[in-house]
Amino acid sequence: MSNPFDRPSAASGPDGPQRPTGQRPPPTGSRRPGALVITAIVLVLAFMLLSGFASFWTERLWFQSVDYGSVFTTLLLTRIGLFFVFAGVMAATVAVSMAAAYRFRPVLWPGMPGMPDDGMDRYRQVLAPRMTWVIAGAATVMGLFAGGSATGQWRSYSLWRHSQSFGTKDPYFNKDVGFYVFDLPFWHYVVDYVMALAVVGLLAVVLVNYLFGGIRLSARPGDRLTSAAQIQVSALLALFVLTKAVDYWLDRFDLVTNSGSIFTGMGYTDDNAVLPAKEILAGIAVVCAVLFLANIWRRTWLLPSVGVALFALSAIILGLIVPSVVQAIRVNPNVPDREGPYLERNIEATRQAYMLDQVEEEQFVGTPLGVDGRLEALDGITSSVPLVDPKVVSQTFQLQQQVRPYYSVGDVLDVDRYEIDGKDRAIVLGVRELDQDGIAEDNQTWANLRTVYTHGNGVIAAYANQRPEDDERQSLNIQWAEGQEPDQDALSSLYPDGYESRVYYGEMSPTYSIVGSRPDAKPIELDLSSDADAEDENQDPSTTYAGEGGVPIGNVFTKLLYAVKYSEPNLLLSGRVHGDSKILYDRNPREMVEKVAPWLTVDTDPYPAVIDGRIQWILDGYTVTDKYPGSQRESLETMTADALQDDTGFQTLPTDEVNYLRNSVKATVDAYDGTVTLYAWDEEDPILKAWEEVFPDVVQPRADIPDTLLEHLRYPEDLFKAQRYQYQRYHVTDAQSWLEGSERWEAPKDPQATDTLQAPYRLFTDQDGNQTWSLTSVYVWPRRDKLAAFMEVDSDATSGTYGQVSVKELPDEGTDGPRLIANNLSTDDEVRDRLLPYTNGDADILYGNLLTLPVTDDFMYVQPLYTRRQNESTFPVLTFVLVSYKGNVGIGTTLTAAIEDSLDGSSSSETPTEEPTETPTESPSASPSETPTGEPTTPVPGGTQAQIRDLLQQAEEKFSQADEAQRNGNSVKWARLMEEGRQLIEEAVQLAG
Repeated sequence: MSNPFDRPSAASGPDGPQRPTGQRPPPTGSRRPGALVITAIVLVLAFMLLSGFASFWTERLWFQSVDYGSVFTTLLLTRIGLFFVFAGVMAATVAVSMAAAYRFRPVLWPGMPGMPDDGMDRYRQVLAPRMTWVIAGAATVMGLFAGGSATGQWRSYSLWRHSQSFGTKDPYFNKDVGFYVFDLPFWHYVVDYVMALAVVGLLAVVLVNYLFGGIRLSARPGDRLTSAAQIQVSALLALFVLTKAVDYWLDRFDLVTNSGSIFTGMGYTDDNAVLPAKEILAGIAVVCAVLFLANIWRRTWLLPSVGVALFALSAIILGLIVPSVVQAIRVNPNVPDREGPYLERNIEATRQAYMLDQVEEEQFVGTPLGVDGRLEALDGITSSVPLVDPKVVSQTFQLQQQVRPYYSVGDVLDVDRYEIDGKDRAIVLGVRELDQDGIAEDNQTWANLRTVYTHGNGVIAAYANQRPEDDERQSLNIQWAEGQEPDQDALSSLYPDGYESRVYYGEMSPTYSIVGSRPDAKPIELDLSSDADAEDENQDPSTTYAGEGGVPIGNVFTKLLYAVKYSEPNLLLSGRVHGDSKILYDRNPREMVEKVAPWLTVDTDPYPAVIDGRIQWILDGYTVTDKYPGSQRESLETMTADALQDDTGFQTLPTDEVNYLRNSVKATVDAYDGTVTLYAWDEEDPILKAWEEVFPDVVQPRADIPDTLLEHLRYPEDLFKAQRYQYQRYHVTDAQSWLEGSERWEAPKDPQATDTLQAPYRLFTDQDGNQTWSLTSVYVWPRRDKLAAFMEVDSDATSGTYGQVSVKELPDEGTDGPRLIANNLSTDDEVRDRLLPYTNGDADILYGNLLTLPVTDDFMYVQPLYTRRQNESTFPVLTFVLVSYKGNVGIGTTLTAAIEDSLDGSSSSETPTEEPTETPTESPSASPSETPTGEPTTPVPGGTQAQIRDLLQQAEEKFSQADEAQRNGNSVKWARLMEEGRQLIEEAVQLAG
């Protein structure tokens, strides 16, 4: 059958069109520019394909290197499946719509009698011979868009496919919570996808019919659409409106998770106006769909038009006007009465979703101490109070224990506990990680950065209470539990052979490193290990990586892929990349866990622990959702931000706003070989159960957690902070009081910051005479900063009460909160006098954490105070401890001295002043003895001035020895000598008055 738009072809040869006589053909241009352009395009496309393939294949190799290839395969197959299904349906819809419109087009030809020229003839002539390609191209493009969108839905699809039951039903629709968490999100996507199918198909039908005359806007009203066009348009409009009816029906269930102006969940207006409106609109949409289907046979647009107008009017009245009127007239004047019953359900759901219904609430009642033996009793209760501030002493760790300038520790150190000499001790520790910024600039070559400086080494640890290993008394200097000196080995001595100290996987690890040497070659990676190879004592020791982790990069193909990935030709050309080499990359512990468990939200604070002779990074993984019906939704970043953590960088799934949170997984990452292990922790969590079905054998059962690891697991900070945030309002269970806000608490602002919250702190708390490893915080009354309650959670994973949150509420509002106490401490006359030499000198004063402790029948506030000389080579030193107890302020060089000072205003442990009393005694207090009681003291010649000169001379000797130690590269000895010299100078200053 001939195409009505085909023109008769002109004759060729002698009878065809001839070129005018005497005319030469126009000269053809050079083909070289065209060939160059084509070559350039081919090269660019080839590079893009190679780059994409390199990214894909190296990602696969990484997953295989950490033994999680099944996760990569599952993700890949799920995305591919979703892509082809949704892309195929979209492409088929577009192709069928366009082909049907073209197949049933009216028969037209240019200049057809009785038909006006609509200006489309030239387009029809161009498209008609190529419609197969046009349809295929349009279907492919739309299919790619739809498929690409569908791949992002792998999470909602996977949860829908493996949905679980929560065993709890919502009070409005009587559906299990699992329906909202697992099923509803994917059904919403399917409905939206079908609506998109209808819209795209409709646009395709209208466009093709318009081009080929099936729709003629210039024709008479009854003839503007052909019968075929009317059927196609009516069918697709019916599909769209019918799908919209389903969308309205599903929107009903969203009312229990939508955020209202006061709380999350169903409210009075939602229940009495919005819910009926959606049900009515769903019914109207079904009627409209029937009218569009009837239009296929009736061939009139009157009824569908009336239906659409009624639908639009109803949507405006029922969906916008009526709810606004109900809210303004019925709710706003009577909020407690109208919203009260709904708020009660929100309170119940929120307490369940954040486990606040398990909080133990009690009034704070203590046992007062007698006058006799108060100091000894308080000293015993507070002996484990941490005075080493994890944030302030980072620089001290850095300068005293870094050993080399290219090693560093985090800005905020971690706190853990270890059993040392049979006693649990709180330890402040950091990992000595590689910091390539510390390498001299002229040494920052590719070979050095990628093959020599590859890893950190060891942990640095100090006793948190600044007491030595015997825990007998507080020292004036930081007490190292693990360092570079021979006697600083409390952690490594727990293992007869020490521990594997090399750190290839850490929070500061380089982008990538090339490791591994040939069997007969000399190691080239710099190291600090005592067993590392070194030819002589003047040469830095070296080692080579021998762990299981890493991707072999010996063959040319793999080298090429990584050279493309990192845009680095040296990976292909360097002789240091050979058959025994491995490449280590993506080494940040948190990012590694997020990759192997992409369904987890990972805690922002990985912390290291020495376990079974290895350094392990320990991380907490959360399962979250924003679809728990009735529970209060809030940004996880908002709930967890504080003075120590203002940039969380959460990879929250599916959104930053959550209303359900569980610590479902504990994870470890081996700092040496990168082994990642996931353990189920909350095995009853339905979301975890669903993901365990999606990724079988990825999460190990809780029973497989080794006892040595269990000792270092702790209650996660971000979970505690989220609970603290919600409990400040949801400790109130009465809707009337909740709305009034009279009983609302607040987490305190940090005394040393402006607008950030005070961070919770880990310490041992005294409970009935027993020391419990806890995570603590307090609440204050808003705008008054009076203490309202003390909150703590048992953080000992080996304890039977692990995870038990308790809140001790104060019976009155007479106790000052942290900010008022901080102000009292800084303005106290004695404190100001003691700090005067530092405020007027060249020293900076650094205030540490202000800790709040329940002690006997009151609260004690403890704050370490550090000083630091204004010199880049100095570090903070704990100089004083401030205490506020029972309204009295105390200051001392130790906690015991500060407590004593707060009790009676004097401290027997303080250094006596050199100044004599104002009035000398008139007579001796006793008769002189006939014989001396001991050896007479030899006075120092020259008196006080001679003592000052002697101290300064000793300090000068210490500084000279420190300079020599620095020249020899012994930064640990240099730091120790500098500190000793500084103390001698301070003694001289005190003598000088």
